[in-house]
Amino acid sequence: MSSTATLRSLSIDNINPHVKEAKYAVRGELATRSETYRARLKEGDDKELPFDKVISANIGNPQQLGQKPITFFRQVLSLLEYPPLLENEEALKNGFGYKQDVIDRAKWLLSEVNSVGAYSASQGAPAIRRSVAKFIEERDGYSADSERIFLSAGASSGVNTMMNVICSGPQTGMLIPIPQYPLYTATLAVLNAHCVPYYLDESKAWGTDIGAIREAYKKARSEGTDVRAIVIINPGNPTGASLSPDDIKSVLEFAAEEKLVVIADEVYQTNVFRGKFVSFKKGLRDLQKATPKKFDNLEVVSLHSISKGMVGECGHRGGYFELVGFDPEVVAQIYKFVSIMLCAPVVGQCLVEMMVNPPKQGDPSYSLYKEEWDGIYKGLQQRATALFEAFKQMEGVECQEPQGAMYLFPTITVPEKGKKQAEKEGRKPDEFYCSRLLDATGICVVPGSGFGQKDGTLHFRTTFLARGTDWVGRVTEFHKKFMDEFRD
Repeated sequence: MSSTATLRSLSIDNINPHVKEAKYAVRGELATRSETYRARLKEGDDKELPFDKVISANIGNPQQLGQKPITFFRQVLSLLEYPPLLENEEALKNGFGYKQDVIDRAKWLLSEVNSVGAYSASQGAPAIRRSVAKFIEERDGYSADSERIFLSAGASSGVNTMMNVICSGPQTGMLIPIPQYPLYTATLAVLNAHCVPYYLDESKAWGTDIGAIREAYKKARSEGTDVRAIVIINPGNPTGASLSPDDIKSVLEFAAEEKLVVIADEVYQTNVFRGKFVSFKKGLRDLQKATPKKFDNLEVVSLHSISKGMVGECGHRGGYFELVGFDPEVVAQIYKFVSIMLCAPVVGQCLVEMMVNPPKQGDPSYSLYKEEWDGIYKGLQQRATALFEAFKQMEGVECQEPQGAMYLFPTITVPEKGKKQAEKEGRKPDEFYCSRLLDATGICVVPGSGFGQKDGTLHFRTTFLARGTDWVGRVTEFHKKFMDEFRD
């Protein structure tokens, strides 16, 4: 019983138990400790720390780790935030290097939203939703309806909306990929609904295994779970895997057979290093074209965000989700749900518009935009490769070649002596390894157990966002010392 129970209305014993049940490893104990170390370094209290810098490789937060904002985006934002700057266009162009297309975009956006300090329509500014629809049409080659597009406070808000609408009671379940981004399991815990795990196939570059999905579905149904939806993260988080068109087709066919909603988390769609990104929307439309009527009632919701890719504007909280195949009465209830929160941040909505409608070839800002975009992409790919090559040289570590997203998810081996020490400290072996890594190097990663993993396997997730590659050497040096210390 909490010692404060008699002093306050709320205690740990009487708050919502489902909130206590939720776990979110990405910002868990190690992340909190890393911020304590960061504060100590900033205050000069670093005499006992064996490192001079904290690397937050635990979370996909590009600009915290040195990724520069796209100039066009930030110049337009500056005018949206302070429109009086538009009163002297010549000063903007001659004194500050603003191009005419920056000024024109800011004026157009202001004409549509009036002010970024004002609420928009609950579903998002209509003109911005039309820009998103045009982007989807150009990406997939099929039409998109702006009335079925909702602007959101990042993709996470869209996920929360859909899961709240879908989960009608404690018997509701969703098929969730394992390993997975813990947003999904945490939200299901809060909603008192069931996570139905299906395991990705590490031996096949973390691809989907339709047989494993069917088996997980049948088992859950036999236990009385009302499985309503399947979640797909493509490209993958934490694995970085990028699904093939055949994998997408198999999932859609299965979902149609079992009348499951497909939740396609596609926030890393521009972070693809091998192959080409194919959306679930396109996969569905291709199936509908090949087999008329059979897939007409399959429901797909796809999500995108300004937080990832070369945009990296996590703090501005912008994203969208598109509904395909949903009953109009359900769409009305989704609209009602988002209306309770009034609207997504309007600055974030404007960034969504710029993400889906960037400068085009021939526009004054295009050359700089292309230079910045390509530079960020190449830097991510180079760091991913450097980290992958380092893992290949580390004893007992195996890692899939980077395909996309901004993460690697290597398998690690902890010697038996290390496992016993972990048990003494009340930690899982991968947590113990990651804790030691943080204390020795200042590098914060996330234990694989925070995402889910097959029994008997150990992993950790790391981003490759941090600038440079010198920190990779700190990982390899730590690993050698760790293995020597705990070698059986």
